[in-house]
Amino acid sequence: MNRVCLVVGWACAWAVALAAEENWPQFRGPRGDGTSLGTGLPLHWAEGQNVRWKTAIHGRAWSSPVLWGGQVWVSTATEDGHERFVVCVDRDSGRVVRDLKVFDVEKPQSIHQFNTYASPTPALEAGRLYVTYGAAGTACLDTRTGHVLWTRRDFVCNHYRGAGSSPILYQGLLFLNFDGSDHQFIVALDKATGRTVWRQERSIDYRDLGPDGQPQLEGDLRKAFATCQVTVLEGAPVLLSQGSKALYAYDPPTGAELWRVEERTSYSGSTRPVVGDGLVFVPSGFSSGQVLAIRPGRRGEVIDANTPPPPGTQLAVVWKAKRAVPKKPSLLFLGGRLFAIDDNGVATCWEATTGRVLWNERVGGNYSASPLAAEGHIYCFSEEGKTTVLAASDRFTKLAENQLEDGFMASPAVAGKALFLRTKTSLYRIEVGP
Repeated sequence: MNRVCLVVGWACAWAVALAAEENWPQFRGPRGDGTSLGTGLPLHWAEGQNVRWKTAIHGRAWSSPVLWGGQVWVSTATEDGHERFVVCVDRDSGRVVRDLKVFDVEKPQSIHQFNTYASPTPALEAGRLYVTYGAAGTACLDTRTGHVLWTRRDFVCNHYRGAGSSPILYQGLLFLNFDGSDHQFIVALDKATGRTVWRQERSIDYRDLGPDGQPQLEGDLRKAFATCQVTVLEGAPVLLSQGSKALYAYDPPTGAELWRVEERTSYSGSTRPVVGDGLVFVPSGFSSGQVLAIRPGRRGEVIDANTPPPPGTQLAVVWKAKRAVPKKPSLLFLGGRLFAIDDNGVATCWEATTGRVLWNERVGGNYSASPLAAEGHIYCFSEEGKTTVLAASDRFTKLAENQLEDGFMASPAVAGKALFLRTKTSLYRIEVGP
């Protein structure tokens, strides 16, 4: 009887998981880690091959598509940042269903030429879309009517190079990172009303000392673009949030800091952490960035990634890697292996528990989009519009190369047997068939 219950329970859980894979509700998918349970995804495509539809998206934006039911949503903005939009596309036909201006911005902050005024990816659930443009504004929209349900435009943060952190949802809360040259904090909003439930200032404010011994407010050293991740560590939910020069662990309901790992040799963390085999994996950022494999700690523990922890400290950096470290693309954890594509087109596979390099190969191109894993394949999307498909195995194997007309800055989405890919100018549905 117990065996029957176990099999039935497993089957029900698998069915729920497969149903959930019909939606791609946030940056990097249902689990926030770039993995999909989808099957039958295409390996080969081109402008005239396996393109179900292609829809031009106006403006300039690097945010990734999100999907729920029959809707595909993206955010966008005018190149000068004065107008911020969301666009809804019909999943089956590619037809633009809604094109809504969310905010007018009288005085947009300056941004780096590499960035856009709509780089954060929205979060989506049944009936609600949550979109942020950083300090310029955050809004919740009714996905059926397009009506704006609430907005917040009161958070003060100089994004310096532009906003990049995407919102995430967890148990009635909407989490947002604000890491600018002037203020660094994380907030939890009531998703129903937009009310602030808690706000936690970053516990470390990194400043260089000038010739006079006084702090210099160097923007890049205080800036970050990363997206949060909620995971379960040692049986309890933990909110992982990367700021500049540190990875923080918070208590999701209260915002209390649990532990942190400082990494002072790099800055401007830009990825979303992944978790596996009891470890947290994250690239530390720009400059002399490293991939860190972190053993979670006890409440109140603080360590430096580059120095041995005090005796008796549970929190630890188990291993770190300095070669072929991605700065913008996030990592993939699959079956005891850690995979990465770095900004300059070098792919790496590490043994997750030890950091041993299993392979390290150049695939070419430049990369900002995070890779996707599905059905034993790893998809890497370059800024030149090339997608390289690799085998997720202990040996480097290139399975396919595919080229579209424009390049990728946004990360992919998956629903059913289709890839939803956003290039610099268009949104595609890629699927085997006519």
